[in-house]
Amino acid sequence: MTQEIISLALSELRDLLGDRLSTGQSVREIHGRDEAYSAPALPDAVAFPESTHEVSDIMKICSAHKVPVVPFGIGTSLEGHVIPIHAGISVDTSRMNKVLEIHENDLDAVVQPGVTRTQLNDNLRATGLMFTVDPGADATLGGMASTRASGTNTVRYGTMRENVLALEVVLPDGRVINTGTRARKSSAGYDLTHLFVGAEGTLGIITELTVRLFGRPETELSATCAFETIDDAVNTVIMAIQMGIPMARVELLDEVQMKGMNIFNPDLNLPEKPHLFLEFHGSEAGVEEQVDLFESVAEEFGVSGFDWATKLEERERLWQARHNAYYAGKSLRKGCEGVVTDCCVPISALADCIARTKELIAESGLIAPIVGHVGDGNYHLLIMIDPDNADEMARAKQLASDVNRTALSFGGTLTGEHGVGTGKKKYMMEEHGDAYLLMAQLKQSIDPLNIMNPGKLVSVN
Repeated sequence: MTQEIISLALSELRDLLGDRLSTGQSVREIHGRDEAYSAPALPDAVAFPESTHEVSDIMKICSAHKVPVVPFGIGTSLEGHVIPIHAGISVDTSRMNKVLEIHENDLDAVVQPGVTRTQLNDNLRATGLMFTVDPGADATLGGMASTRASGTNTVRYGTMRENVLALEVVLPDGRVINTGTRARKSSAGYDLTHLFVGAEGTLGIITELTVRLFGRPETELSATCAFETIDDAVNTVIMAIQMGIPMARVELLDEVQMKGMNIFNPDLNLPEKPHLFLEFHGSEAGVEEQVDLFESVAEEFGVSGFDWATKLEERERLWQARHNAYYAGKSLRKGCEGVVTDCCVPISALADCIARTKELIAESGLIAPIVGHVGDGNYHLLIMIDPDNADEMARAKQLASDVNRTALSFGGTLTGEHGVGTGKKKYMMEEHGDAYLLMAQLKQSIDPLNIMNPGKLVSVN
């Protein structure tokens, strides 16, 4: 892509958008990185569309000039998804941030991609409904759909895969399509909605989403509890799930992470042992029964230090601390950066997989706390490194690679919710085999010019 071609494209985009096309250095730098540590790269310009029609026109211009396009929500991704490694145009959808429709009787809402989960739930407050997918960061729903996000509520309410009913998508050539309807099920052809959920912006730009809603529970109760070993904590959850206890959230934090939590949140003052962070939803009587059952299971595995949070402010403080686990982990080593990875295994394999992961961490000589959505077999590592230390960076990358392959050996996946981006692309063939080649064929068919977030998820051309 020559500078002449870029200049022609930028001229046409400026005619379309005016001052909503930015080539400023600071704006480009914001759109050249994500939340975790990844090598930055700058786009040639950042576009701020305000409608589906404008997104379509942007794509027509970029397609005509074969200019790369990278969709951008709020930049909270962790695997380099939004970094424009081939430059081009970053399309920032943050101004497309309207809640368009709320259908209380049908338990769904229609939103633009720049709406954040907090914004949607604020709009739902008077209805008694809630949007449940909570990855921790206050991400945009367009970004959450693109990365197939999940989070702390997944064990009860599901991921974005289960909570997106339909999409409006602008294709690489500018065509606008609608996938799905507001109906809760359909057998009418290919499931195009879920083709784009998790596509990481490599097939098109999501411009509208229809999402599921749930009624707010009558009673919510949160708690922390400590165990002597990770095995005890994980086995408690496995037994609780097998007994059918409907936990809304169940999070695992190892003893290293708990040390960071206490540094970052001094008011927590929790034992530096493996912990579960829990939440139960339902009627008052139902929650009481759930709690009694869970406590009886946990006692079999030597639980200690149950601390219940009943008031709203107590629960919010607890879960905000959990959502800040990334920053709490970084407090273990001042001035460090974090190399992150996640994987997911069948829950029956989780204890053994984490045990092997702890061995790999010890062998690496690095600090790497573990946090897990233990209810669905998903866990995360935050590997602390000095980014200027080449040896540490090499060891961190090797550790992440070893953890990924350990998960595959246990019948799991190399990423449960962070997505592929650039960080995990090299392992995709190992997980998917010939199915990965089919992904490349689909990419080639929909985006023959390879302008949609090129270099991510799958390689073509």
